[in-house]
Amino acid sequence: MTLTLSSPCFPQGGVIPRRCTGDGADTSPPLAWNGAPEGTRSFALIVEDPDAPDPAAPRRTWVHWLVCGLPASATSLPEGASGQSMPPGSNEGRNDSGGSGYEGPYPPIGSHRYFFKLYALDTQPGLRAGYAKPELLKAMDGHVLASAELMGTYAKERKA
Repeated sequence: MTLTLSSPCFPQGGVIPRRCTGDGADTSPPLAWNGAPEGTRSFALIVEDPDAPDPAAPRRTWVHWLVCGLPASATSLPEGASGQSMPPGSNEGRNDSGGSGYEGPYPPIGSHRYFFKLYALDTQPGLRAGYAKPELLKAMDGHVLASAELMGTYAKERKA
């Protein structure tokens, strides 16, 4: 079985709903996964935008959400899970705005791609809340059993 990741509110390559962006309520979208390989002890999630700041001339990959320690028994996150509603044992790292938790799409120009990357791990990373992406990647190194990816797009609403 292959690890898969999906969202009931946008299809692969589809538009992320306004409510899950900086133009809306900025709530994390619901996510669902299945097909975790045998030996999975936890999951990690990285959400990033490789098109920052301008898709025509990207200069960096912007981190929107880091989560680790999701229990091996977990198969989903509800909408708005970031913050108080995270599963027991999991925690969130720093996004590139310097805050903790989910930071929804809010691109300065053009339509950006947002990659939700889920990793099945054979370990429990044991990171304290507020970690940065390099710390998470180091903790995951050599422990990834499988990964899955969901990509959504979003273009900032323009005022009339």
